[in-house]
Amino acid sequence: MIDPVTDPASDDAVLLRAARVDGRIVDIAVRAGRIDAMHPHGQPAPTRAPVVDLGGRPVVPGLWDNHVHFDQWAAARRRLDLAGARSAREAAELVAARVRDEPPGELVVGYGFRDALWPDRPHRDLLDAVTPPGVPVVLVAGDLHCCWINGAAAARYGIADHPTGLVRELEWHPIMKDVRQAQDRQLARWADDAARAAAARGVVGIVDFEAPWQLDAWAERVAGGLDVLRVVASVWPERIDDPIERGLRTGDAVPGTRGLVTMGPLKVVTDGSLNTRTAYCHDPYPGLAGTEHPCGMLLVPPEELVPLLDRATRAGLDVAVHAIGDRANTLTLDAFAATGARGRIEHAQLVTEPDVARFAELGVVASVQPRHAIDDRDVADRYWAGRTARAFPFRRLLDAGVELVLGSDAPVAPLDPWVGIAAAVHRSGDDRPPWHPEQHITLDEALAASSGPDGPLRPGRRADLVVLDADLPTDPRAVATLPVAATMLGGRWTVAPA
Repeated sequence: MIDPVTDPASDDAVLLRAARVDGRIVDIAVRAGRIDAMHPHGQPAPTRAPVVDLGGRPVVPGLWDNHVHFDQWAAARRRLDLAGARSAREAAELVAARVRDEPPGELVVGYGFRDALWPDRPHRDLLDAVTPPGVPVVLVAGDLHCCWINGAAAARYGIADHPTGLVRELEWHPIMKDVRQAQDRQLARWADDAARAAAARGVVGIVDFEAPWQLDAWAERVAGGLDVLRVVASVWPERIDDPIERGLRTGDAVPGTRGLVTMGPLKVVTDGSLNTRTAYCHDPYPGLAGTEHPCGMLLVPPEELVPLLDRATRAGLDVAVHAIGDRANTLTLDAFAATGARGRIEHAQLVTEPDVARFAELGVVASVQPRHAIDDRDVADRYWAGRTARAFPFRRLLDAGVELVLGSDAPVAPLDPWVGIAAAVHRSGDDRPPWHPEQHITLDEALAASSGPDGPLRPGRRADLVVLDADLPTDPRAVATLPVAATMLGGRWTVAPA
């Protein structure tokens, strides 16, 4: 048992005794929210402070999830779970069990279906057959790039003549906005629960890509007591005028949040996703020849992307550009080169060899989500056949000198960095051998890519740290469920030792 001699949450100093850091047993003195000193265990304490005896437990830097859609994650934890559906008919059966007693007009929301490998296709008729009249149903895809609706929902959104009920990409964004507004009453409670659940897994910070701009919402949450995470809040193009008019630059702290909420990058989505077959690629998708978008969908072409990145850069905003397909990555790197923009490419799931080198040359960070490599391996094998040697190329990017940061894309994957770390190291989520194991990274590399902007534990660093309740395992598959004993944020416990 960890023995907290005195509760440090109300004090500005604490001594963490007998912590194991990089294999050494040390005492960590924390003062005013930072690591004041680290010295071999047993030496006289540098200051008089309350003591927490860690008993040799490992201590690692606090973890960051570098890509989260937080409100959607908070809501998805309460929605009808469709992740286990193996066909459109199975998904409809899950809906049928959920809606039997729903009153007319009450919106029913499901989340998590992945239809790329289903033997049948989603269609509004399947949902209409199992839903009572007047009950709108919106099922959100696991990749957040499309939704599947029934007739009542189609009428609600003014698309009663939609032929299939499967609404993709930009067409589904207004539906997503309505779904969020319909659940606003519960969202404050859900957000609090989700943030505290993340802290319990060692999370100290997130980069929030919820659209269109959540900075003020997070400031209100912190003022209301939700103070267990650091939040970097991005802005989307439709709201870019707001931070510019307020003089906010990336990295600026929001007054009244004790430094917990900061201005983030401009987020731009240039293409779709693999599961929806809308990621924009150099080569066509099998079976899509002759269709309107055989190579996927380019949502923001260069003539729009370059001015956006240029404006953001001149205003002091970094950028975070969603690019999944290899052609989307090429065009995005072109835009970085043309504008001198600073920032990241989000996802970078399929990358040509020359573009790997350009990431490094341009100083563009690769913000990747390792769990996607596990969830999408079968879809990639089918739709990116012959190209998967350069899919999710974590090792190749690192070896080229590219900075990697890891995230979840929650709710697409759980807001739990240990899940992503395990996927990055092992590249398999079941009993099959690792998928393209040549692209794996080491546990130390994955931890470093999940440890946020402060780097290794050292004096002067912010006291954001995690106490583990077990040693780091040699089997990478066990990393996903590694137990966390306590989490400290800026010198105070967000999850106190028990």
